Amino acid sequence: MKIEKLRETQTNQTLVFETLGRPEKEREFSLSTIKKWGFDLVFGKKDGKETYFATESQSEGKVHSAEGDGVEIQKLFETLPEKKKVFARIELAQGTAYLVVDLRDADENLEILRLPAGSILLAFLKKHKCWNVIEALRSLGTAAEMRKQKGQEGKPVSYDELPSFCKKFLKEAKKIEKETEFGRLSLAYFGENKDGVPRFQLMWLIPTISLFDLSLAEKIDKALEILD
Repeated sequence: MKIEKLRETQTNQTLVFETLGRPEKEREFSLSTIKKWGFDLVFGKKDGKETYFATESQSEGKVHSAEGDGVEIQKLFETLPEKKKVFARIELAQGTAYLVVDLRDADENLEILRLPAGSILLAFLKKHKCWNVIEALRSLGTAAEMRKQKGQEGKPVSYDELPSFCKKFLKEAKKIEKETEFGRLSLAYFGENKDGVPRFQLMWLIPTISLFDLSLAEKIDKALEILD
């Protein structure tokens, strides 16, 4: 099949499922989740000013009063200070996604962390063994792009012709997108090759910030595992 005809066929017959809305940019997180990302909430001096900030997790048993690199740690929090809440969001700067974490109360919004989102996310996913998400992840903006492909491309089949494992995956993906309130998934299933191995292409967009929620990350990981 000529490439022009193949692309026409794929464009017309690739299955697309969309959950309308804008990708979630921000959500509230618990302090325990921040710790799972590898950070502690502390109070101390930063560049000579007393403030709250997030720092890489302190070693267990370490005295929580340390100096270095313009930072003095005076107190480490195991629970959030009274009336404080933690919110995290994704911001883009010159094409790079940053994870920005704020500590808030009724009177103040204080930025306590700003780092490239990719490094934190991949370390978090690796720690919790979300290998399918790691393998599929391709790029990060306010939405995360995941891709998965097996075998040589060809002519996609209709929804009714999909094998049961593809329909099971789509069912789980729909549940996830209902929870995240945003998503775009395209699936082209090309049938099996001569050795009976399924051939397909998948592209899935979901809010990046949702991958920092362990419960959602694990659900997405299990959904992707269905396609293996």
